[in-house]
Amino acid sequence: MGSLKSGIRAAITQALYQAAEASRAVLGLPEEAKIPDFVVTSPREEKFGDFATNIAMQVAKLARRSPRDVAAAIREQFDYPRSPWVERIEVAGPGFLNFYLRPAWLQEALRQIISLGEDYGRSSLGGGRKVSVEFVSANPTGLLHMGNARGAALGDSIAALLSFCGFDVVREFYINDAGHQIERFAASLEARYLQEFGEGVPVPEDGYHGADLVATVRRFLAETGDTYRQAPVRERRAALARFAVAEKIAAIRESLERFGVHYDIWFSEQELHKSGAVERVIEELRGRGATYEDGGALWFKAEEYGADKDEVLVRSNGAATYFAADVAYHVNKLSRGFAWLINVWGADHHGHVPRVKAALKALGYDPECLDVVIMQFVRLFRGGEIVRMSKRTGEFVTLDELLEEVGRDAARYFFVLRSADSHLDFDLDLARAKTMENPVYYVQYAHARIASLFRQLALKGLRLPDAAAVDLSVLATGEEERLLRKLADFPEEVADAALDLAPHRLTGYIYELAGLFHAFYNLHRVIGSGPGLEEARLLLVQATGIVLRQGLRLLGISAPERM
Repeated sequence: MGSLKSGIRAAITQALYQAAEASRAVLGLPEEAKIPDFVVTSPREEKFGDFATNIAMQVAKLARRSPRDVAAAIREQFDYPRSPWVERIEVAGPGFLNFYLRPAWLQEALRQIISLGEDYGRSSLGGGRKVSVEFVSANPTGLLHMGNARGAALGDSIAALLSFCGFDVVREFYINDAGHQIERFAASLEARYLQEFGEGVPVPEDGYHGADLVATVRRFLAETGDTYRQAPVRERRAALARFAVAEKIAAIRESLERFGVHYDIWFSEQELHKSGAVERVIEELRGRGATYEDGGALWFKAEEYGADKDEVLVRSNGAATYFAADVAYHVNKLSRGFAWLINVWGADHHGHVPRVKAALKALGYDPECLDVVIMQFVRLFRGGEIVRMSKRTGEFVTLDELLEEVGRDAARYFFVLRSADSHLDFDLDLARAKTMENPVYYVQYAHARIASLFRQLALKGLRLPDAAAVDLSVLATGEEERLLRKLADFPEEVADAALDLAPHRLTGYIYELAGLFHAFYNLHRVIGSGPGLEEARLLLVQATGIVLRQGLRLLGISAPERM
């Protein structure tokens, strides 16, 4: 469902191509010269119009003429009937063409919002293209921390945006239940297990020292007693690891569901190994001449395929590396029909990206099918000081503790408040505050105000008017016009946020929209503003509620009707 604004932009773009073609003789453009690419954008400042384009600067390079002269020539040839919403065009600055639309376009945009309701902003942009969004994928060896929480909010919001834009999206969690970290996990569990029998066995120095493992081992003992005390080390560790991984995954799933995140697929790395997929990928790379042996290990020639350095596939002890399994996992996703693979990874995985892309290239896949959103670290603040430790565990603050302290809405909003590649300072005091300084409260309060107004309307026995029967030209104040313009931007904001994998853009948009609504509502009466004006303002408020609600929902945040 295309928005009115995007339709007008497309019509202007087409008319500009036609105008440039019609200006060839005047500008002295060679017949064989192609009109260069140009952009039609929405200026940030109202004085520069509704749209602006750099076409004159682009064409001027071919014509060897002043961009302002070129702009004047193109303006002269512009076909207004092709773009009936355009009222006038001005040449500005070094040669920009600024387009000013007739006020009626905003009125039509408002009617479109009312007509489409909750589908406003939805599009078929993705064309049903299959997308895998893999995020969090925390090792099943402990509790979820702030980095995992940020990844969950980012990944889930990206998936929601893409789905809303017509992509066929699958949310996937990759369970790292194989490899060296599971071996260390099992050894750590064994030490805690034997300690419960009074044996002075230390937890390995490179093992997992969290107090949560003690509780896990005690639950294991409650189920199995001393069955494994005298068992061979390998058998005992395997049993402990099976029990603990299943418990940790169940806890991770429960925490994420509390956070509003639900996965379609939980994919086991262990199953990937059992299926032979890892060995097959290694052999295919070997068969393509993309490997070499050195120091008893098998290496992938990553540098030959654009990466910064080569990578080990099989260690000297014969064990496949995590990298080899990761390549196999991405190949598995492609074999399941996904056309676009999106991963949300922590900053410590930054160097891993080019090597995975290089492996896909070596295997004959387009490496551009993979996009990795790298997210920076989170710092928690309370009382102006950094919070480093959990009061409960004595270690890092967990997702569950954060949810208890600030709630799901504030947590999700704050985690997508900034671009993923920006460090995030999370102010716990601000997130808890029931004041307009708290950005999520500020946005939700705008929605609650709208709901309150409609309750007042119902108490008076009145109903919302029919948009087709209301004269919307009475919405003429600066506050009303700015609000209308912002509402008209929503479909393009959603599309840009989805395609750029940047949910923070939507967070910023709904905050600005809430601000414009508060400014309007504080200055202008709605109910009781007079015949004609009341009906028009009610529709403006209704449309604002629709957009705020949809924006919040796409970010996994509730739209309360009372605050």
